[in-house]
Amino acid sequence: MTRAPHALLLESIHECADGVLCEAGFTVERAFGALAGEQLDQALERATVVGIRSKTELTSAHFARHPHLIAVGCFCIGTNQVDLSAAEARGCAVFNSPFSNTRSVAEMTVAEAVCLFRRLFEKSTLLHGGLWDKSAANSHETRGRTLGIVGYGHIGSQVSVLAESLGMRVVFHDVVRRLPLGNAQSRPTLDALLREADCVTVHVPENASTAGLIGERQIAMMKRGAMLINNARGSIVDVDALARALRDGHLGGAAVDVFPDEPSASGDPFSSPLRACASAILTPHIGGSTEEAQELIAIEVAEKLARFWLHGSTQNAVNLPEVDLPVLRDGQLRILHVHRNVPGVLGTMHTLLARSRININAEYLQSNPRTSYVILDVEEFTDHTLLDGIAAMPETIRLRTTAGIAPTSTR
Repeated sequence: MTRAPHALLLESIHECADGVLCEAGFTVERAFGALAGEQLDQALERATVVGIRSKTELTSAHFARHPHLIAVGCFCIGTNQVDLSAAEARGCAVFNSPFSNTRSVAEMTVAEAVCLFRRLFEKSTLLHGGLWDKSAANSHETRGRTLGIVGYGHIGSQVSVLAESLGMRVVFHDVVRRLPLGNAQSRPTLDALLREADCVTVHVPENASTAGLIGERQIAMMKRGAMLINNARGSIVDVDALARALRDGHLGGAAVDVFPDEPSASGDPFSSPLRACASAILTPHIGGSTEEAQELIAIEVAEKLARFWLHGSTQNAVNLPEVDLPVLRDGQLRILHVHRNVPGVLGTMHTLLARSRININAEYLQSNPRTSYVILDVEEFTDHTLLDGIAAMPETIRLRTTAGIAPTSTR
């Protein structure tokens, strides 16, 4: 029996998502903040799809206990809070929004560079303490300064354009060859960039190769008095080494928005060695937290969830093969089949359809080394036994149709 689609949205996802999902036929349930433990399990019992941000963790146990969950929407950039392999093994698609907050992060990064060179936060702190310090010592314009960008993807390249508009000179390093924008110049190694830049800003993803990318050795290479900005991920910069460099004056300042250990909810206590560093601008992981970015993210991810539910599209899914077909014509039905990537599966499906004298009008298959996903557009039928036969195939991971016809099996 096919359950009515139900969307569970957590962590104050922007309300623009509701309209997109409702138009696709979902009922929408919201829960304040992140959920965990029994509360999360109880909420997932009702969910067809779930929307989360960075604090809700979905483990392999969650996917095992809630096999009816067909998709997860990460209304953010990262997906490390979701066990992607476990979701793939259950045929549960995972979507995210990798680029919608690009402008917001880029603007904050350039604003922080200006604030660091002008010592604005330090001057503000002194004034709040009742001390008037009008000295120009160690206060500089950004014009003519060299900004080094580590990671020249969507965010890094936008930072490059904004920085040049302020008259900064831009150099960058990326492990992938990138086309420079404006007058930006590529540097062949991270070490070369660190030695040259007056301010270094990091915009790389979190993975095994970037963990500890900026440590004690790399910080020691930087110019005395240089600035460091990390608005990427907390694992990339060694905050203990950074705090030491700020205290002994090797670095002139830093701006940090992400931390190795972050509180799980607003109002929770925060601890970091950087708290004792007056020259450090600390913000609570808000690089993409603007109304504009959150609205774009909400619409983008909700549309991906809606397209997956209505049409089976896995375009831009992070854990399943990407498959997409045009909208169905009248008189057709769409079969959506996730299965183990082994020989003979399509042949068996074709045989079952031929025995039922059902014609295939369109077919699209994509695979990764473990999993395959096929969309079959066929003539409409009402024979549940055909779907039972496909569901009973030992290679089947998940089977559904876009017309509400379901096998008697729950697979």
